[in-house]
Amino acid sequence: MPRRTFTDPRFPAMLREIRQQRGMSLRDLYNASYVGRSTISQLETGKTQPTPSTVRALDSALEAKGQLMALVSEREETEPATGLWETAELMNRLRASDVSPAVVEGIHATVYAMCCDYGWQDAQQLRAEGLRWLREVDRLLRSPVGLRAHRELLVAAGWLALLVGCIEYDLQMRASAEATRTAALELATEVGHGEIAAWAWEMSSWFALTQGRYRDVVTAADAGMGAAGEHTAAVQLAGQAAKAHARMGDPAAVEQALTVGRQLLDRHQPPSRPDHHFVVDPDKWDFYAMDAYRLVRRDDLAAHHALRVIELGTAADGTEKAPMRMAEARLTLSTVAARAGELEQAVAVGLEAFQSRRRSMPTLLMVAQEVGQELQRQHREGRPVQDFRAALRDLSNS
Repeated sequence: MPRRTFTDPRFPAMLREIRQQRGMSLRDLYNASYVGRSTISQLETGKTQPTPSTVRALDSALEAKGQLMALVSEREETEPATGLWETAELMNRLRASDVSPAVVEGIHATVYAMCCDYGWQDAQQLRAEGLRWLREVDRLLRSPVGLRAHRELLVAAGWLALLVGCIEYDLQMRASAEATRTAALELATEVGHGEIAAWAWEMSSWFALTQGRYRDVVTAADAGMGAAGEHTAAVQLAGQAAKAHARMGDPAAVEQALTVGRQLLDRHQPPSRPDHHFVVDPDKWDFYAMDAYRLVRRDDLAAHHALRVIELGTAADGTEKAPMRMAEARLTLSTVAARAGELEQAVAVGLEAFQSRRRSMPTLLMVAQEVGQELQRQHREGRPVQDFRAALRDLSNS
């Protein structure tokens, strides 16, 4: 059978964004990859489709670590039908699917389980698994599939895109994460899925928060609220807004956002799987409040919520069920200790946060830098502060 190259629609935007992030002109990329400038320009505008060899050359030249290659695949293609019966047969395929309900349910169950693994699973491994299932969903969508199954597969793809996008951002793959987030939002719009759309906006607010674009955090949170309806994504959107207002120095807006989030949360029953990344439960609310109260210098409340995060994130055998949240909780306790004049304790607890086995690097670096600034204000000199700075530099370069 003939082989055909399939290109993810995110490819043009991702190629352009990675090139610009590297500070490379079309000429620079041509010199590094030996792919013609006109070809690169056409690829970035979607006017031409890439070949696998071209993508490999561009990925290598841009040091994209496989981000571009993951969006292009070469597979066998079934020969198109040409008989007079073709139109009627195609219409029948739209109504009757070769993809059974059991297959669709199995995919949804797998995606659900993967979302529950987000908080502790190795990020590279989980991303690879997510991409593998996206390819499987893509394969099924290219087979005879009925309208109902088609929509359910697109919904599964939307959840997978959200998950993969979050992991990519954890790994500091900013261009890839934004392209994946945009794809999730487009899928949500196509199938009319408000919950997926709301979480896509929540990701946008999270990205903006860690990049210091605090007004954009609030704008994205407002957009997500409009899509969320009664889903718990609205609670996390309120939490992101509270974090942004705290960093803009508006305690009244912080309290208002936290009040809104708490009221929204109280409308919902506790979830059966609180470890699902796209579910908000009462325990997670301690995490949002902790960060906001730290920034508005409500140290008693910040410490209270931080201790709750650590308590709730520790399993009976002492293992950490939520290592990323617990790392931020330790940084919060580090800040509180620094303000209380307990320098050695502040640094010891802060350094412990850097040992987390599962990290969201943009968020961890953001909070750690804020802690470093607090240590500098409270204790300008001293070996412990120097140790923290050195560890923070190592973390930034890792």
